[in-house]
Amino acid sequence: MAFAEIGDVRLYYTDDGSGESTLLLVHGWGADSHEWIHHIPALARDHRVIAVDLRGHGYSTAGPGNTPVEMTDDLVRLCASLDISGCVVVGHSMGAVIGSRLAVEHPSLVQALVVIDPGYGFPASIASMSLRMFREAGDPHAAAVQLDQWCYTAASPAWLREWHRRRLLATPPHVLAEAFEALWAGPDALGTRPDCDDYLARRECPVLTFHTDPRRTAWESGLFKHPSSQAVTWPGSGHRLHEERPAEFVLVLNHWLKEVSR
Repeated sequence: MAFAEIGDVRLYYTDDGSGESTLLLVHGWGADSHEWIHHIPALARDHRVIAVDLRGHGYSTAGPGNTPVEMTDDLVRLCASLDISGCVVVGHSMGAVIGSRLAVEHPSLVQALVVIDPGYGFPASIASMSLRMFREAGDPHAAAVQLDQWCYTAASPAWLREWHRRRLLATPPHVLAEAFEALWAGPDALGTRPDCDDYLARRECPVLTFHTDPRRTAWESGLFKHPSSQAVTWPGSGHRLHEERPAEFVLVLNHWLKEVSR
């Protein structure tokens, strides 16, 4: 494990395993790199695996700005400091937004992209309702915990609910607020469709998507550019489907990576 001084923040990350490919694991909003504890041991058998706490999350410090744009820039600098010229970015939720920004803005860095129930491409009604609820709550922690209840199904384990409730409560409230607002509102927001369609269609690399809703799967499939891109639907899973089904997730991911590398 290590810390890296990246511009105005200090990022915590772990660097495990080895192999021809490097995986950069990017967690979601209000979480941290512990999100990947069920995946790193298996992935590190065949890959170099970098798991980072985004600015303002986990053991990393917050900056004067804590939005996906700043977080994307942090990861570019982190890769440069680690001599990583190309990697597979694996992002969940907000991490998928950041991964997509990396793929569009820094295409030479992103060899392939894996997105898990991404935090983009929702109907405008969902965005407005979420923003209104968050703002009216007044307390970012209370709002985050309330919003988190939408992330589960009856099959989601109780430990996962409690784990992420505690992670949300441990995230500085101003970081939660800044990042959440930036996901849904402002010139760089990718939260709603069709506003995000043109931007996401600029991802030239192979993309593997995991969704729980087949309608979102069909929508994102229409944006793929690379012939090796693939969309997977796991109905009945919650928002954190990779944590609910870690072994199956790793199996599908590794199989796809082998297909892409041929």
